[in-house]
Amino acid sequence: MNLPFVPISLQVHALSADSGPAEAMPYMPAVIDQVALARLYGEPLFAMPHDLYIPPDALQVFLEAFEGPLDLLLYLIRKQNFNILDIPMAAVTRQYLIYVDEIRATNLELAAEYLLMAAMLIEIKSRMLLPPKKVAAGQEPEDPRAELVRRLLEYEQIKLAAHKLNEVPQFGRDFLRAQVLVEQSLQPRFPDVNALDLQEAWRDIVKRARLIRHHVISREELSVREHMSIVLRRLQGRKFLEFSDLFEAVRGVPVLVVTFIAMLELAKEGLLEVTQAEAFAPIYVRLAYTPT
Repeated sequence: MNLPFVPISLQVHALSADSGPAEAMPYMPAVIDQVALARLYGEPLFAMPHDLYIPPDALQVFLEAFEGPLDLLLYLIRKQNFNILDIPMAAVTRQYLIYVDEIRATNLELAAEYLLMAAMLIEIKSRMLLPPKKVAAGQEPEDPRAELVRRLLEYEQIKLAAHKLNEVPQFGRDFLRAQVLVEQSLQPRFPDVNALDLQEAWRDIVKRARLIRHHVISREELSVREHMSIVLRRLQGRKFLEFSDLFEAVRGVPVLVVTFIAMLELAKEGLLEVTQAEAFAPIYVRLAYTPT
């Protein structure tokens, strides 16, 4: 039987033929400042002895390629292209015992598990040589290999599922998370103005306008478009203008109302911006574009 390629572990026992551990070292420095090649009887070895003797049985080759008896048995069946539902027990048992004899000479503890399966194979082979038990009419006699076949099929399914699961990309083995450093903009971004703060600022303007109003009854036609132009002219050339400075309280409440509506229309059209540095801070108005 051709055994598969498997990992090989080597164990080398080196002994000196005619000298003890002290004589095996041709040079031992007074101050150890070198890296020891090995340790012989607990002592560091800084150079290879000239009279090194390696016994014939010092080199041990240990074959361990299978995960258990079922794995070995399934390998032998698939390698010879046997039908797993009709296993030729004589050929499989013979090849299996050859492998078990190989590992018994090196690792008896590992061979114990394989010997249990070997005993089961021999039992199945013996039962197949005996006449089948009598069964009721219309029933087939029980195949001694049925339980072994069931275990082999279950093991093969689990092995294939484990192989497919191992092919799934895994974090740390097949891919890593991408980490992107996003630099924050250095330009300060002012928070949006709360509608309640804008309402309170407007009430304060109206309250001051009522304190200084005159009892003069007159009819005046006011144009929102005209006051939009007035607001834009007042903001030209200025970076910011405080909200309260945009209104002229001495002109009365109607003018204040029209001016406020004009400011809202300009903000709606995106011609000016209403900003506030923080909560309860003064409200400022500025142009949303740079005039040419």
